[in-house]
Amino acid sequence: MGLQENSYLLFGFASIPLNIWEGDTAMMRRHFLNACATVLCAGMAFTTTACSASDDTPDYRYRLSVEVETPEGLRSGSSVLEVKQSMGRSAMDPAGMRISRRLRGEAVSVDLGDGRMLFALLRSETDTDWALSVVQRLSPDTPGESWAEQFDDMLQLEGEIPIPRMWPATRRLPEISAYPMLVTFGDLDDPTSVERVDPDDLAATFGEGVSLSRITVEMTDDYVTTGIDESLGWFRDQAAKGGNLIPMVSNARGRYEVAPGYDEALIQVGVSSFSTEAYEQ
Repeated sequence: MGLQENSYLLFGFASIPLNIWEGDTAMMRRHFLNACATVLCAGMAFTTTACSASDDTPDYRYRLSVEVETPEGLRSGSSVLEVKQSMGRSAMDPAGMRISRRLRGEAVSVDLGDGRMLFALLRSETDTDWALSVVQRLSPDTPGESWAEQFDDMLQLEGEIPIPRMWPATRRLPEISAYPMLVTFGDLDDPTSVERVDPDDLAATFGEGVSLSRITVEMTDDYVTTGIDESLGWFRDQAAKGGNLIPMVSNARGRYEVAPGYDEALIQVGVSSFSTEAYEQ
């Protein structure tokens, strides 16, 4: 099965995703740079690590579930995702730690009837690695823990945990949506017909009486969910073309941009937003 991987450097007081540039808005990048300039100067570029032989950072699986109220009753869908974690020390900064995470799994699909499908992606509006970190962010805080010790806190979670609508603002970052990005297709057979769905107003897309009830996570030992690549007939062909769903065109300066008439916010949404199977060898 395919994997989505990300690494983080830990410097005692902050964890920094090494692919922070992927999928972030300009605003979020500016917030990040203002908050972490000191850390960046201290050596964020050094990513070579020597893995600790005693690394016992746990791997885990969780079920991501989406529930939608419709005039015909509650509709729901879920997907089991797996996160593999490993930790080591930075070769260039022995005092710094590096956490690497790999994701297996796929987006949640909810059948709303009449050919209408809602998808909760593996990413959020601002974070390409949302599915890698959401459970960690929901984990309880244990006073006195080091950063390295916090990466097994998710094992304390029991039962279904509702995801809040927003992550609260911090000293370094503003309040942002805690939800995965929601999308649908005008034509399920046409990947370019992808469109965003407002989690606060599903009725605008799907009609009166349709609303998001809740999104939850739950720790599980169930098998990782597969098959979305088969239900989306264009999946493999689109992956071979480069992965993006909406068309791109070259402008007068020779740079690629979103084709006229398409949502620029979907520029980073591709097949890997639906499944880690996208580039399986």
